[in-house]
Amino acid sequence: MIVLANVEAGPGIAAAVAALKAGARTVPALVDGVSLVEAAPTVRSVGYGGWPNLLGVMEFDGAVMEGDQRRVGAVAAVPGVLHVARLAAAVMERLPHVMLSGAGARRFADELGFGPEEVLHPDSRRVWWQRLAGLLSPAEQAAFPDVPLIPLLSAITDPEKVRDTTVFLGQDGAGSLGVATSTSGWAWKYPGRVGDAPIPGAGFYADSRYGAAACTHTGEMTMRGVTAHRVVEEMRLGASVEAAVRAAGEDLLSLRGGFLAEVVIHAIDAKGGHFVLTVGAEAPVGYWVWTEGMEAPERRVSRRMGDSPIISVTPVK
Repeated sequence: MIVLANVEAGPGIAAAVAALKAGARTVPALVDGVSLVEAAPTVRSVGYGGWPNLLGVMEFDGAVMEGDQRRVGAVAAVPGVLHVARLAAAVMERLPHVMLSGAGARRFADELGFGPEEVLHPDSRRVWWQRLAGLLSPAEQAAFPDVPLIPLLSAITDPEKVRDTTVFLGQDGAGSLGVATSTSGWAWKYPGRVGDAPIPGAGFYADSRYGAAACTHTGEMTMRGVTAHRVVEEMRLGASVEAAVRAAGEDLLSLRGGFLAEVVIHAIDAKGGHFVLTVGAEAPVGYWVWTEGMEAPERRVSRRMGDSPIISVTPVK
């Protein structure tokens, strides 16, 4: 068994591990962990602690994937639903569809008894309007939101450059791989913007025969590179988890034009190995991992594109 998660997963990784130890299947265990991250106001890129779009509205993306049959549930640009990973799991289990978005996803949530919830943190509201008001004339402030948004999008700076996602990857005692993702998306995004978190193949992918991968940070790049699927496909063709991630990273670095920034790729293989790589960044990032034999999850540091490859990787048993 293994759980791998990004650096901001601290509030929830112990819950995911506990669920796996108790015999839960992978996706429900990972959703248990993600749900705690979504509710944590200290995590400023996901759920209640996240940032709104240009109109001051919280829109959430999330997804789950189970690797045995490669089933997927996803939701995008959902207003007023904090626990979108759990909502995405319900899409997978209860509907013949893969993805719901916007008002339709909100209606589905209402049918299942999700909410209404308070999803905009008071500090996020304060910072949003403070930054926005500085770009608007008094007349535009009075007319808001009936003002052009495109000029604002190019002028405003997102706090702490937040474009992050919570990603949990895991394997249960039966060998089934899975992924769960959740995000509030790019701070001050244009309304309706959808990142890679709910897009299978881009922001996440799982195939229990080979491995699973999930990406954080700049979804505009991983959607172009179909990055998560690329990682798993490389493993299917015989690459190690490290070599697979590095191949996907090289592919991202080949992109020209469009919005280019950093990406973090998280991956596990079917044998319990894992590898985390930052691409286009000056410094590595932290991540969380737990495998059988470890007393508790550990926070470790990723590799960075350009660092020397690890010659030998021995999974913790």
